[in-house]
Amino acid sequence: MNEQKHAVNEFLDSKGFQSIVAFVRVALGIMFVYAGLTKIVAPAGFALAVYNYHILPASLVNVTAIVLPWVEVVAGTCLVLGLWIPGGALIVSGLLFVFTVALGFNLSRGLDIACGCFSSSPTAEKITWWYLLRDGSLLVAALGVLVYDRGLFALQKKVFGSPAGPE
Repeated sequence: MNEQKHAVNEFLDSKGFQSIVAFVRVALGIMFVYAGLTKIVAPAGFALAVYNYHILPASLVNVTAIVLPWVEVVAGTCLVLGLWIPGGALIVSGLLFVFTVALGFNLSRGLDIACGCFSSSPTAEKITWWYLLRDGSLLVAALGVLVYDRGLFALQKKVFGSPAGPE
């Protein structure tokens, strides 16, 4: 059993596997930076998208529409640059969990609303079960980064002299 555990750890630490994890980390980061920036430039449209989900009380809609995009940009930037990877991956995972639940909840209620994911336009594509599958898959990927990333191609070691993730 110890040999098997050693083989698994050797695989998880291999350059090939870590290259895949680093690629996924950067791709998720770019996606979150882009999604956040599209919302930052059009906060009113994003506020409408948040409101249309009918989950938050009206008093939290505008605050969410202003704060959430900046959280996405900061967390995405951490993933792209490889700085504070565990924190960035945890935030992205948490956001994707909330997004997945919100999509599933509104799909089950039959609401015909724009996603608000990558566009703040109320005329953007309406949510579908494919969006739920997409966000669920991205959640799995983000959790993979959270658990398996060892900081390959990360700036954390170069800037702070410390590992970017678990060693």
